[in-house]
Amino acid sequence: MTMISEKSRQIILDRKIARIIEAYSVLYSVSLEEAADIYYNSITSQLIEEGIADLHCRSDRYLAEEVWLESKTKKGV
Repeated sequence: MTMISEKSRQIILDRKIARIIEAYSVLYSVSLEEAADIYYNSITSQLIEEGIADLHCRSDRYLAEEVWLESKTKKGV
């Protein structure tokens, strides 16, 4: 079994996060800046960073939708 370095893991995670933010921006017609702000202020982003429940294995679109659902719940919509 090959172990990846922490630096490699972080690069992979950073690219995953960029794709989630881009998917959010496209799906919900918001700027990349707004999508990034919403993403980084979400509990989902914290869970992904911590590797909880292997969320990073889910599709970018699925995770963007989860962030959207979370943001709507926070707003009470």
